Amino acid sequence: MNRFFTVVCGVLLWVSSVARDGPKFPVSAIPDALKKDVHVVMREDQMVFTILSKSRATQHVYQAITILNANGKRYAHETVGYDKLSKVTSFKAAVYDAEGMLIKRLKSSEIYDQSAYDGFSLYSDNRIKVIDLSQSTYPYTVEIEYDIEYKYLFSIPDFYVLTRENCSVQHSVCKYVFPKSLAPRHRTYNVDVKAVAEPSADGMETLSWTFENVMPIKLDPMGPDLQYVLPHIDGAPTQFEYDGYVGTMDTWDQFGQWVSSLNQGRNVLPEVTKQKIRALVAQAKTDEEKIKILYEYMQSRTRYVSIQLGIGGFQPFEASVVDQTGYGDCKALSNYMVAMLKEIGISAHYVLIRAGSDASPMDTDFPSSQFNHAIVAVPNKGDTLWLECTSQTNPFGYMGKFTGDRKALAITDKGAKVVNTKRYPADKNVQSRIADVYVEATGDAKAKVKTTYQGLQYENNYLDNAVHLQYDDQRKWVQNNTEIPSFDVNSFSLVNHKDKMPSAEVLLDLRLGRFASVNGKRTFLTPNLMNRSTFVAEKVDGRKTPVVLESGFTDLDTIRYHLPDGVYPEFLPDPVKITSRFGEYESRCVLDQHGLLYVRRLKQVKGQFPAESYKEFADFYKSVNRADHVKIVLLSKT
Repeated sequence: MNRFFTVVCGVLLWVSSVARDGPKFPVSAIPDALKKDVHVVMREDQMVFTILSKSRATQHVYQAITILNANGKRYAHETVGYDKLSKVTSFKAAVYDAEGMLIKRLKSSEIYDQSAYDGFSLYSDNRIKVIDLSQSTYPYTVEIEYDIEYKYLFSIPDFYVLTRENCSVQHSVCKYVFPKSLAPRHRTYNVDVKAVAEPSADGMETLSWTFENVMPIKLDPMGPDLQYVLPHIDGAPTQFEYDGYVGTMDTWDQFGQWVSSLNQGRNVLPEVTKQKIRALVAQAKTDEEKIKILYEYMQSRTRYVSIQLGIGGFQPFEASVVDQTGYGDCKALSNYMVAMLKEIGISAHYVLIRAGSDASPMDTDFPSSQFNHAIVAVPNKGDTLWLECTSQTNPFGYMGKFTGDRKALAITDKGAKVVNTKRYPADKNVQSRIADVYVEATGDAKAKVKTTYQGLQYENNYLDNAVHLQYDDQRKWVQNNTEIPSFDVNSFSLVNHKDKMPSAEVLLDLRLGRFASVNGKRTFLTPNLMNRSTFVAEKVDGRKTPVVLESGFTDLDTIRYHLPDGVYPEFLPDPVKITSRFGEYESRCVLDQHGLLYVRRLKQVKGQFPAESYKEFADFYKSVNRADHVKIVLLSKT
């Protein structure tokens, strides 16, 4: 395995191969099975996390990665972060060719040290060291080794055995070293290797996992995201200290008490502000009306700015500072909102959450630092109101895809508890379209279309942002999001409705060139104006993972076709109705005294379904596609 050892004072030590010259990691030594259908092979991947005390820890990382082709080039780059409470004490690297001969060693001048500027943080002491070992000739192997010293103990870096698709592992080790009194907790995901516990030097103990010849993962279409299927190990301390703040986190309640200690005394508002907010809500008749007034007041006079300075990554700065400056990060703005509500006698909770439309779910059985965002929850007669405090445009009470429908941790006066944020079921996420289409004898047409997007569909194609854009940018949005093969926009408007269940209306006046195909006395048109399903489920054999539908929604289309004089349908398709565990579909065409009416309804439900149901899912959408693309034949009497 190309590992080397030396003895110092009777203790066996591992010496990384970065320190050795000569042939190393020849590609020929990789088993053929590990090279099949991959871009990179992890020859060695070792992480040792050592707990020295409640306020000190170190991390050692050693990797040797063979990059087989340009698709694996990202692995030639490494970024190591640090801040005022952590320090990169060593950073070494080398590159070897396919035969294992040394190409180059990293020079200290080739390590770029820079601010970890994220584009929106006003203050940050986060920095990164960056290296680039990429080569133009493949394959080659990069060897990277670094050490980080932490002046705190709050979290343990996750260890991913595999990091993405098209990657295999020849050998890897995750190891924790710790005094018995500070034994860390751990949780494994998709791992079938047992941990090995044994004593270490100086009375320390170790816990380690060793992996050999791990084959690559191939994701199933419409299956769980990569983060759900990758084998990895999460660790967390029980007793810890961060920048002088001591705590324990073996239960969520204890973790919440530590968060409360960070927030203690930071909710004091200036007297003039107290008078202002009391005056603002003086005429309000209900608590919900008061909450809305203060939420929109906060939106109107604050903006989101990230603050990342030491404990500031976890601790909000004072409500009085937000009030004075008009800005804050998610923690500060949420704390400010809680403080304002407290002033008018309304109890609200500061809530930690893992935000993002693709965020992995909170592991409620493993108390640890799993959060990247803060929001506010306000109990309201059994119907909790959720407040996103970083947005100046978010509708009152709306969470949406960013923080909706997931677990979170509410920090209360009595400790902490796991809660569920607002869920948006399929019958609330509605796209409803009504259109009048005036078909001309030439096949051209005019159309007046009104589409209402509600709930999570309000966020479709960034409509929630488009409603706040200037006219020219809104016009571009309309051009890019109107699904008709050929059209000109005569006029349009976007109307926003900022409710707890928000919606927006898009009104279009269109000219449709060559909308229908004319052939002699017959005219052919597709009645589904602008909502034709084109999804085709990828064929897959031997599926192992469940079918995952990330969102539930309902689409409603009612299209009235006004036909030219003397033209009538020669053929109308039969009504279609499809029912499955994944949803429902129905469509029909009806001729009445006003013309031709097309009605369509598609409902998809959110959920996980057995792996063996994938063919049924594929067949469901195959049938939907067929129905959506059916044509109507019109015949001219003249």
